[in-house]
Amino acid sequence: MKTIKIAGVPEHFNLPWHLSIENKEFEAQNIDLNWTDVPEGTGKMCQMLRSGQTDIAVILTEGIVKDIAAGNQSKIVQVYVESPLIWGIHVTANSKYKTVSDLENTKVAISRLGSGSQLMAFVNADNQGWKTDDLQFEIINTIDGAVEALTNGTADYFMWERFMTKPLVDKGIFRRIGDCPTPWPCFVIAVRDTVLEQNPEIIKTVLEVINKRTETFKDILNIDKTLATKFNQKTEDIQQWLSLTEWSQKPFAKEMLNKVQNQLFQLKIIDKKGTFDEIVKTV
Repeated sequence: MKTIKIAGVPEHFNLPWHLSIENKEFEAQNIDLNWTDVPEGTGKMCQMLRSGQTDIAVILTEGIVKDIAAGNQSKIVQVYVESPLIWGIHVTANSKYKTVSDLENTKVAISRLGSGSQLMAFVNADNQGWKTDDLQFEIINTIDGAVEALTNGTADYFMWERFMTKPLVDKGIFRRIGDCPTPWPCFVIAVRDTVLEQNPEIIKTVLEVINKRTETFKDILNIDKTLATKFNQKTEDIQQWLSLTEWSQKPFAKEMLNKVQNQLFQLKIIDKKGTFDEIVKTV
């Protein structure tokens, strides 16, 4: 049995992996898939790929493109979620800020440097016509750190996946004042180069198993209730999220990579663009 380490955020997007592991679908293919939850998100997973702490990461598109361009020896092997990630823009419930435009020249809480929460702060600033050079950041590591930072006033707003943050809005801890969808598919599957070189067939099998699962994921009986219970969500919120979310079984297209890199380059998040072959590999 071949052991493969995989990492991803502890969010509803990744339930298909957990169901496949619980149902021993990887084990049936002689693969011991070891899953690690990474609440810190993309920046931490980039670090884990670099250090060999994980072999595979289910990771935000813009974050891994940026990190591969910066020298991470990994490749994107497939799109995992085709639909955009809807980033909610949140302030503390009693904040004086009422609209997104009020947040210009304030401090944004981010999980870590290079994280999706930082990169999307640049995208949002650009959407708003703000000077992206003026953005100020407070590193908070996790969503609990964001609650602390916004409550204490060490940061003014926080961008995180809208539905996973909804319980904090429902409890009156955060107030959502806007949304910022990613202009590209939100999650991809990335694999370390050495693992791809040494075990191409195993990676191909991992993808085949998860693709079979995601193709029929929405058809699972009472999947909305299962997700709501597991992730502390209201069933109606999960139903809305499911209606907006499309998993993918397709490779990452050249046009999409160009779109991501062009925007990252324009926002000065990357200083050079990588070639398709440097960033993507189809197995």
